[in-house]
Amino acid sequence: MHIAVFSQYHTNPDCPATSRHYSLLAQMARQHRVTLITTRTWERQRLTREFAWVPEGVELRAADVAYDNTMGVARRALAFGQYAAYSLREGLRIDRPDVIWGISTPLTAAWAAAQVARLRRVPWVFEVQDLWPAFPIAMEAVPSRLAQRQLYALEKSLYHSARHVLPLSPDMTAYVRGLGVPEGKLTTVLNGTDLDLAARATPEAVAALRRQEGLDGQRVVLYAGTFGRANDIPTLVAAAEQLASRCPEVVWLFMGHGYDEPLVRAAAARCSSIRLVSPQPRHAVFSWFRLAEVSVVSFLGLPVLDANSPAKFYDSLAVGTPVVVTNQGWTKTLVEKHGCGWYSPASDAAALALQLEKVLQAPAQLQAAGQAGREVASRYFDRQQIGTTIQAILEQVAP
Repeated sequence: MHIAVFSQYHTNPDCPATSRHYSLLAQMARQHRVTLITTRTWERQRLTREFAWVPEGVELRAADVAYDNTMGVARRALAFGQYAAYSLREGLRIDRPDVIWGISTPLTAAWAAAQVARLRRVPWVFEVQDLWPAFPIAMEAVPSRLAQRQLYALEKSLYHSARHVLPLSPDMTAYVRGLGVPEGKLTTVLNGTDLDLAARATPEAVAALRRQEGLDGQRVVLYAGTFGRANDIPTLVAAAEQLASRCPEVVWLFMGHGYDEPLVRAAAARCSSIRLVSPQPRHAVFSWFRLAEVSVVSFLGLPVLDANSPAKFYDSLAVGTPVVVTNQGWTKTLVEKHGCGWYSPASDAAALALQLEKVLQAPAQLQAAGQAGREVASRYFDRQQIGTTIQAILEQVAP
């Protein structure tokens, strides 16, 4: 079977980003022909050279389209349009696929996949990584009411034209179901994590990292991910400063980059309990999570963000580090149900600092939550299991 994959952002484990589709494509390419239509956005951001850029057996078609999360709305829209045009052209040039797998975000990538599927008369499967256009509209990136209506109409048409829809969280699935998509067309496939890479975070590796970073005798809180507008970084910085005044033995590591990096850098300069850590390759990030006693996964208090499926949530639990979440959606439900983390209200720095102080004073509770997280990750978050589910769906919808 020939699978054509439309994904604007391809990464591999050498990149400072989740490598979800690298793992899934590697698994599928063992049995099927796979053509990936993507961009070279992340290729220049590789931090190591341990892994091939694409898995063995994957045919690559890549456009040279620049993109980063500091771009303004107009520049981002141009990048989206450039990839959509490229992928539409390449999708009509490649050998006719048996099925197309369109991955959003952005929504324009899924649109291109749908157009190629229509023109080549093949079925397509729509993977929903974020709720578009609800997310950019909530972030006030689409001020025009006419444009909003057009984007919502496009979104709904894509859900209905796809043979199957794969949302990355239960809340996303509920949202899509609410647009009238039949239950039989929906399968929730969590973002998940790479348990083989998580296994690299051995006690020896973590101890070496602790010595290397001068963290012996200190307790670590970790935020790892994008410093984007949606991630509520100002609240985390304020909470870190409040925590420092009450728990001087605690160091809060901010690992990543993005829009609010200058804010974090300034906080680290004035507060010795805050450290800015440069982005790490995917295969190394698990040791940083295991080094921490607790991690924080934060977003603004917008309903659309409650549906998110953040990679750092899965990665932390995979190595036994419990998580404090700040959105009220399915992640809050999961950590409370399984006892592998805690909830703190979004944009409330005082509440977050107090929650962290409380859990850090309860080592037995931290240990129990960490073990519960490992068990949840092993049972539900394994990308090999998730890949088997996705492959079965692609095989089922192919003629």
